[in-house]
Amino acid sequence: MTVQLFFKIVSATFMAIITAITGVFGMAPEQKEICMIAHRGYSGRYPENTALAFEKAAENGSGGAETDVRITKDGVYVLSHNSEVVLKDGTELDVAGHTFAELTAQPLKNKKTLDEVYLCTYKEYLEIMKKHNMVCFIELKGEFSDEQVREIFQIAKETYDLKKCILQSFEFENLIRARKYFEELPIMLTYGQGDGDYSKCFEYGISIDADYQVATEEMVKEFHDRGLEVGVWTVNDPFSLAYCKSLGVDYIESDYFGK
Repeated sequence: MTVQLFFKIVSATFMAIITAITGVFGMAPEQKEICMIAHRGYSGRYPENTALAFEKAAENGSGGAETDVRITKDGVYVLSHNSEVVLKDGTELDVAGHTFAELTAQPLKNKKTLDEVYLCTYKEYLEIMKKHNMVCFIELKGEFSDEQVREIFQIAKETYDLKKCILQSFEFENLIRARKYFEELPIMLTYGQGDGDYSKCFEYGISIDADYQVATEEMVKEFHDRGLEVGVWTVNDPFSLAYCKSLGVDYIESDYFGK
């Protein structure tokens, strides 16, 4: 964390405390409603990207859940941040190099709870999101063809609601490819430190999901002035949370926080 960011966070936290105190006396300004997104589900407490983590995110009051989509050797869309999954006995299997049956032959390794959890499919995730009326942050991992991108969001359209789904990617071409097939699909550029100019988003009407350490009031204003949204990731402590809320972002991704 940079010194500049540290002082921004301290300042924002101080303002949040003042706002809370004045709110007791009815003097606090109206606060912007921010949607909290469970990063890979409630991953701070439960095994990430599993049905259990998504259900617990809903129970914890999260407005949505972020996930990572990969494709198995036999064409099944599954959820995993890493290219490999680790099974209960410690076996590591490459998602792209194995079939869904091989990847689910036994539970996943779970160091966080005593539950037996299996590799979650993309469709199962969508069904959980639909049940709880939650926002879907969907990041595509690995290489996907045009046809696969179209199929992924056709599944979302048929299973849930495209307006409740947001495609995210570091790769701008993935975003343009999806926009070609689904004009109504909300899209965000995933943006981190050292990623350079984000002004190309404005040309295509694409929102942004930024590392909270590079998010600024100026960035938020630039996007909001164009009717675009801003999300930040991954915010896991109260001080950084207060800072991000002070920026007026639309979404905050976290491993822990619900409402």
